Amino acid sequence: MPIRKTTILTADDDPQLLRLIARNLELEDYQVLVASDGQQALEQIEQHVPDLVLLDVMMPRMDGFTVCQRVREFSAVPIIIVTARGQDQDKVRGLDLGADDYLTKPFSIEELLARVRAVLRRAQFTASEQAHSMRTATIGDLTIEYAQHLVRMGGREIELTPTEYRILAYLAQNAGHVVTQDLLLERIWGTEYVGEGHMLQVNINRLRHKIEPDPMHPRYILTKVGIGYLLAARPDAPATK
Repeated sequence: MPIRKTTILTADDDPQLLRLIARNLELEDYQVLVASDGQQALEQIEQHVPDLVLLDVMMPRMDGFTVCQRVREFSAVPIIIVTARGQDQDKVRGLDLGADDYLTKPFSIEELLARVRAVLRRAQFTASEQAHSMRTATIGDLTIEYAQHLVRMGGREIELTPTEYRILAYLAQNAGHVVTQDLLLERIWGTEYVGEGHMLQVNINRLRHKIEPDPMHPRYILTKVGIGYLLAARPDAPATK
């Protein structure tokens, strides 16, 4: 039985760029799906369930932000948002809507492939996560079932993106201890992301809105200003951000 190839959907309304991206991904032995507008991209994701989505922001019929938001209603598939150079607000908005990473135009093929490999790698178990896969962590009303990649709050399953899950799982493995911002960036995204604090801040914010009873006054994921974050070992008493 043939091994299933990793499937990547790339969506862009520039046909030349779309062909270039698709060809180079195919040379890396990925199976590639293409879409030239947002509506087509959404339909392809629903029909084919790819392993990764490359999503341009500026597309006809439905922009990349809307597609990302719609996809997050039913899927945790890793998404890389493609933005124009200098549009930092687009990067933050994309991450806030559930994207896992971003790529800035113009980009080299080497940078594209590196980002693709990094996001796909983050979507898999790491050796550290495998070591925890036979146990379940329970902290207050929060439960993390490592073997199933499941997170529950008060018995209710919480849908997380792969990046959100990895952040929470790593914080849980170090519950009660402060993890520096740069260490989190290195462990979750890679050494090349150290210093990109907005990547972490946006994901922490999303996590708080998913697991905290009151995201504005978090009890679980706490900030140590100027240092990093920690998952409270005993979140019974209210804590300030």
